[in-house]
Amino acid sequence: MSRSALATIHLGALRHNLARIRVLAPRSRVMAVVKADGYGHGLERVARALSGADAYGVAAIADGQRLRAAGIAHRIVVLSGIDEAGDLLEVRRLELDIVVHHAHQLDLIAADRDARPLRVWLKLDTGMHRLGFDPAHTDALLARLRSQPNVHADIVLMSHFARSDEPAMPATREQLARFASATSAPLAHSIANSAAIVHCPDARQDWVRAGGALYGLSVERNRCGADDGFRPAMSLSSKLIAINRVGRGERVGYGGLYECPEDMDIGVVAIGYGDGYPRSAASGTPVLLNGRVAPIVGRVSMDLMMIDLRAHPEARVNDRVLLWGPDLPVERIAAAAGTISYELTCGITRRVLFLEDED
Repeated sequence: MSRSALATIHLGALRHNLARIRVLAPRSRVMAVVKADGYGHGLERVARALSGADAYGVAAIADGQRLRAAGIAHRIVVLSGIDEAGDLLEVRRLELDIVVHHAHQLDLIAADRDARPLRVWLKLDTGMHRLGFDPAHTDALLARLRSQPNVHADIVLMSHFARSDEPAMPATREQLARFASATSAPLAHSIANSAAIVHCPDARQDWVRAGGALYGLSVERNRCGADDGFRPAMSLSSKLIAINRVGRGERVGYGGLYECPEDMDIGVVAIGYGDGYPRSAASGTPVLLNGRVAPIVGRVSMDLMMIDLRAHPEARVNDRVLLWGPDLPVERIAAAAGTISYELTCGITRRVLFLEDED
């Protein structure tokens, strides 16, 4: 059978979400973070829809290659920077910005003999303890970079929050204070991710880096993107391919995890973890059948899932089933699966058919 799983990308929602970021941070330039294939929405598709952004943030040079090949002329920032000397040739060819977060990258730049200036973002570790330099060394690092003839004078200072999705926690304020005191040098600053854009006005500095919010995804636990004025940019759907009558006491699916409490109709939906729907979604996780809730029963398998049709006597083979979208927040599915919405949208696989919708 042909696969029935569809991921519809709502281009209007992407544009709405960028406009919402502009409202929240009106004095900031906006980097649209499009890494992980645009959070699973499609790198080139997302970049075109978000053409109003001031720059794009990508994870690797390969993403920059794709964007340039698609005719994207925007400023592109490689958030992981360079790994080896040969990367610098491609960075210059593609006119990419690079993040510098480690001493070996400084050494690669110092050893480079190409005089064409590199646009550099200097990353400080203010508390995430993942990538970045000790803020105590900021002035020395800036002096070293500015002594290099192959570094553009327009250096941006950046850092990254670890707990900005927990507004009540003091960690974000502590990181912001470390960032503010790192240097008095007059240069552009960037620290706000999506959650900080929404919840921390002081973090909305020269540049903001919007990721999940652009896709309508929640920036805070126990909330949905819509709670903060964002619109979901993806709808995942499939269809019923069978309806089976199963007797009371019979068990459904791998491992027999669900026991039918009565004689009942079970619907079979053409989607599974091979399409990116989480196997960990337990019985009771909702889908929408013809606009109304139907719960999953049993274990999600690679290609299929089963749903309880007792409240849907009108159900027919080929009826559409919504797995997540504007009417069923992906955050709700993520919570049922013990994960986050970002992982679900990023996990959609290549066998799902992608469609575009202007709404």
